[in-house]
Amino acid sequence: MTTDDDARTTTDIRDIPESELDQAMDLVCLAFHLKLADKTRTYHRDLLQDCARIGAYDGGRLVGVAGAHRLDFSVPGGQLPCAVLDFVSVAPTHRRRGVLASMMDELWRRCADEGRPVSCLWASESGIYGRFGYGAATESLRIEIDSSRPLALRITPDSRPLRLIDPADAPAVLAPRYDATLPQRAGRFVRDEFWWRNGVLDLDGARGGDDRDGFGAVRVVVLGAPGEVPAGYAVYRTRGSGDVRAGTVSVEELEADSAPAAAALWSYLAAIDLTSTVRVPARPADDPLLYLVADRDQVRVTAQEPSLWIRLVDVHAALTARSWAAPVDLVVDLRDTALPVNAGRFRLTAGPEGATWHPTDEAPDLSLDVRELASCYLGGTPLRHFVHAGLATEHTPGAVRRLDAALATEWLPFIAESD
Repeated sequence: MTTDDDARTTTDIRDIPESELDQAMDLVCLAFHLKLADKTRTYHRDLLQDCARIGAYDGGRLVGVAGAHRLDFSVPGGQLPCAVLDFVSVAPTHRRRGVLASMMDELWRRCADEGRPVSCLWASESGIYGRFGYGAATESLRIEIDSSRPLALRITPDSRPLRLIDPADAPAVLAPRYDATLPQRAGRFVRDEFWWRNGVLDLDGARGGDDRDGFGAVRVVVLGAPGEVPAGYAVYRTRGSGDVRAGTVSVEELEADSAPAAAALWSYLAAIDLTSTVRVPARPADDPLLYLVADRDQVRVTAQEPSLWIRLVDVHAALTARSWAAPVDLVVDLRDTALPVNAGRFRLTAGPEGATWHPTDEAPDLSLDVRELASCYLGGTPLRHFVHAGLATEHTPGAVRRLDAALATEWLPFIAESD
């Protein structure tokens, strides 16, 4: 949850105590025009309680809120501690007075103290966070399948059995398959039991339960025999047909260890009785589904949009923690107005054995802002796109091509969750 704010004012920035959690939630609801049911409000209050909570106070009155979830997320070659920004709200009486900037300054300080070199967020207003160094690092597709006829495929689906399982049992069954994806796709969060139960499956109904937008209870289908790590799974809901709508399957998450496994799951979802549409709100931009279908007219991409935004709070720690696909050695002139400690000229020497990032006085091969570096960091956006857009400058011919090759990943970064 995020809103806007600009020029500076004097506020007291400090922790929000538990005794003021309801006051903080009132401000969040005010900023986002929310009217939450009791169960949903309790769910979000519990999330905020578990966050690092930054408050902005004017004369003792809470006028700004920022929460940061302390999570780990996947980067190429490993995982990093991350501060996931949430609940960011400023009272309408204090917008454009520097409240957000003051809270962000405090977030940077806490990230440094806790050794969290990266911050992430989902931006409610994408125009706000670029000035704080956040860049869109993952893209997601919205997909719609015409399931009024059998899904035509170019490959043979995996023949192992499909079985529906009790959603209450799903966290233990699905977690090993999901965890196996962490080294393959960057930008994914390490999940605990609470996240599975509430964030993914909504078992307690705090996010809408059995009647979210008219869709029924969550269903979970897995591919493979009981007792084995599933070859794949899908989490979905269904909605019956009405006077002006077709029966619809909404796919909230689908993971598979191979194309045939994915084909088996998509075939199942497209063949559910009394439905004629499968809607998928978030899939990776390189989803094999787009290639394994025999008729692309049957599978439409209805939108492509930025998903997870990241900020390199400690550029040195972030660059030296990830893996590199190819050797590269060049000098980068990096701009960072929000965190000047990151700014300057640095020599990046990286390859399959690791990376170094050291200050230098040498002439730069590239010049760019930390925002563009963040967008490239997970391998989701080639730097050449920013050069073509005039947002980065190549001083040495071939430097951009070499850096893109070093940053490349086999699979594009992707996260299914949304704020």
